[in-house]
Amino acid sequence: MATVRPFAAIRPAKQYAKQMISLPYDVMNREEAAAMAEGNPNSFLHICRAEIDLPDEENPYAECVYEKAKSNIADYLAQGVLRRDEKPMLYIYRQKMDGRIQTGIVGCVSVDEYLNNTIKKHEFTRVEKELDRIRHFDTCNANTEPVFLTYRDRPELRALIAQWAETHTPDYDLTASDGIGHTLWAIDDDDVIAALVNAFDTIPALYIADGHHRSASAAKVGIKRREEHPDYTGDEEFNYFMAVIFPDEDLRIFDYNRVVKDLNGLTEEEFLAKIRENFIVEKKSAKGTPYVPEAKHDFAMFLGGNWYKLTAKPEIVPDHVIDGLDVSILQANILAPVLNIQDPRTDKRIDFVGGIRGLGELERRVDKDMTVAFALYPVSIADLLAVSDQNLVMPPKSTWFEPKLGSGLFLHEL
Repeated sequence: MATVRPFAAIRPAKQYAKQMISLPYDVMNREEAAAMAEGNPNSFLHICRAEIDLPDEENPYAECVYEKAKSNIADYLAQGVLRRDEKPMLYIYRQKMDGRIQTGIVGCVSVDEYLNNTIKKHEFTRVEKELDRIRHFDTCNANTEPVFLTYRDRPELRALIAQWAETHTPDYDLTASDGIGHTLWAIDDDDVIAALVNAFDTIPALYIADGHHRSASAAKVGIKRREEHPDYTGDEEFNYFMAVIFPDEDLRIFDYNRVVKDLNGLTEEEFLAKIRENFIVEKKSAKGTPYVPEAKHDFAMFLGGNWYKLTAKPEIVPDHVIDGLDVSILQANILAPVLNIQDPRTDKRIDFVGGIRGLGELERRVDKDMTVAFALYPVSIADLLAVSDQNLVMPPKSTWFEPKLGSGLFLHEL
């Protein structure tokens, strides 16, 4: 059963919350982070991307970057920009994007339950990306950004959360620069906290929606701290890591699209002939009026200034939770055999575009530096849970969640 534990968050004083909030560290490069933080000395990017406070030539993975993040946290605490809550609490966190709302609980989850797969995964992680956040969390002595978890919706849990939110004034209620609304309530009533903890304890599993590297890194920091403190009891904060936990019914997965640099030596006519072997191909529209996939196994392709609809023929659609995903069908029937992209993780001829950027971005990339683009129908939450339940792994770049969690509204001290 799922353990969710209250904690005493480090978080911004109310008047600094809008300045502090930022996008997560991993959705931008160094130059973008510096631009976003320009003119704002209280941006959380000075913590999660502390290299922006150092010379441009400094290696972003140098020890001084992690030390700078640590010192920035200390400075914010000394200045009163950040403060420590006086008691362990749970927090309600609501996001609003384009009129759609998702409401979850911020708390700490168990390192042991990550290790024993009570917290289920659906992606592989890369060692070098883990190492970065391991060093960051360990040096800062805090989980500075939460993991994004989900669970199968429970009406009784939703009712508990709604009752508090409807009867209490939020601590923060702000709209960030990207238009996303962020609202936070601190739950300081011990009886309500206990009711929420008990409700989660009846849930058999939590699922990582986004943040596989953050969760792996947080768990490894916990293991490292255990090795450094062999007399640990299991109650120490380093045995837990911070998460925002949303019900699955609130979440939306966007498409995660592909652009490819060339046609592997084929002419457009030869390429179209090859994909017609496994797909019904229909020319739909010209540049400027993208065709949007309408259902599972329905793809959009932009090639030669035109949009095409590709419908997978039934015989190429496996009855398998992984192989039947559209990302797998595209890889198995076009990317690998026709375009010779055998490993999309490492092949430099392919790039990935989150659906939040729109299909116009695919046209722009083809005009700029690519030859063909593929837009996919989004993976469903049900597919993600099914993959995780079978302890399987989705192909790379399968899911893109929006809105992204706001960073800087809460930190968990280890």
